[in-house]
Amino acid sequence: MEDTVIEKKNKNQNDVIDKIVSLSKRRGFVFQSSEIYGGLNGCWDYGPLGVELLKNIKEEWWKFMTYRENVEGQDAAILMHPRVWEASGHVENFTDPMIDCKQCKARFRLDTLAEQISDKKKEKALMELSQSLNEGSEAAEKLGKLYQQGTKDAEVISTAFDAVIEDKELSPLLLNKLNCPQCGNAGTFTSARQFNLMFKTFIGPLEDASAVVYLRPETAQGIFVNFLNVQSSSRQKLPFGIAQIGKAFRNEINTKNFLFRTREFEQMEMQFFVKPVEDKQWYDYWKKERLEWFKSLGMTPEKLRYHDHPKEKLAHYAKEATDIEYLFPFGWGEIEGIHNRTNFDLSRHQEYSGKSLKYFDEEAKEKYVPFIIETSAGASRSFMAFLVDSFYEEEVNGEIRSVLKFHPRLAPIKAAVLPLVNKDGMPELARKIDDDLRPFLKVFYDDKGAIGRRYRRQDEIGTPYCITVDTQTLEDQTVTVRERDSMQQERVKIDELLTYLLKKLNSK
Repeated sequence: MEDTVIEKKNKNQNDVIDKIVSLSKRRGFVFQSSEIYGGLNGCWDYGPLGVELLKNIKEEWWKFMTYRENVEGQDAAILMHPRVWEASGHVENFTDPMIDCKQCKARFRLDTLAEQISDKKKEKALMELSQSLNEGSEAAEKLGKLYQQGTKDAEVISTAFDAVIEDKELSPLLLNKLNCPQCGNAGTFTSARQFNLMFKTFIGPLEDASAVVYLRPETAQGIFVNFLNVQSSSRQKLPFGIAQIGKAFRNEINTKNFLFRTREFEQMEMQFFVKPVEDKQWYDYWKKERLEWFKSLGMTPEKLRYHDHPKEKLAHYAKEATDIEYLFPFGWGEIEGIHNRTNFDLSRHQEYSGKSLKYFDEEAKEKYVPFIIETSAGASRSFMAFLVDSFYEEEVNGEIRSVLKFHPRLAPIKAAVLPLVNKDGMPELARKIDDDLRPFLKVFYDDKGAIGRRYRRQDEIGTPYCITVDTQTLEDQTVTVRERDSMQQERVKIDELLTYLLKKLNSK
């Protein structure tokens, strides 16, 4: 019975994602990369509306982060000296544990396998593992600390399952009790193996070890190695930040959930350099600031939360860390990370490069390596979260209306200009209005089909305002302005239209 409920729930979640993927292709938000050749898994192309939405998200982030006195911008190269990635720990540590099904050859990330297994099956596997271990053995004692037989609390079982499957000793034993989510066969998993996620390429004509470089897996390292360049050229004093938006690449073995996990993506990162004794106050400050940014752009507050990392699961560089998570149809997923990276990064680059990255504090008359508070948001994941959050289906006059309720500042098209009919001078006047607005706003002209159908087309792509030129326009030079969410209409004079729209678009 429980599995049936889970299957139904998963089907409903998949329905929502399927509708969004379909809308994205049909209306020009996102296309599968190289689709005419069968596509390239984990890579996506942004269409006419998608590139506008993505640009708007990045612009809002850039303004929020850098239009302040103590944050500077930069744009570092994608290709960097290979020693950068040795110093950062990526060559050694940037790996995912992967397992294969020997029967169907499917490959899974060990740390996300649990997402594909029901709570009932997790409980069964843990119970079978517990019963198979010799009482008093080291493995049995370790399991006993993580899982108590008879526990029915789903969250407790899920937490125990995650801990056991990541334990080097217990993981192979638990995997032997599980069925492959793909083919259903039991006991067919290989042992976990580590796969480095960085894309490797070569610089110059020779493809040998001396020419190896990597496509950056994050933009942060470009900021760290430029710390003193930016600080000295901008004459900044601590605390101050460096922000960057740019492409990053990760050789994800299993990409899934549309744009959530891809191999090529954009990051919006800011590294904030602080005095070591002030790390906690700035960590708390940026944690609050970043959550409020998503809310300020209309994201549903109830679908946002912090997920603080427990100390035992912190990254090797982190003193404290949290994820801002959004409730996607498939569950909670990270859209931004805030980390206290201590002085790990600058210290490592100082060690590996042999160049001092210490900051001279004029007030304290001392040199030290600053601590770093990182805010790292995925532009692609933010795009998906805003897209999902804005998607609504609602009944209007007995029909289903699909609408993207974007915040006006994010909407790809700000206004549509629609002549009521293609005669009586209405198209000519509508074109004149379109020409007048276009230098200031992204607008769309549409004269095809009934006016109701045109409204629905604009609703589906999230256009906040539709401007209709009708019979009354010819009489008094006013137009009908229809607001997307409320569908309320208002008469506005043509010569006041631009001011009216700009005020509306910037007031929320």
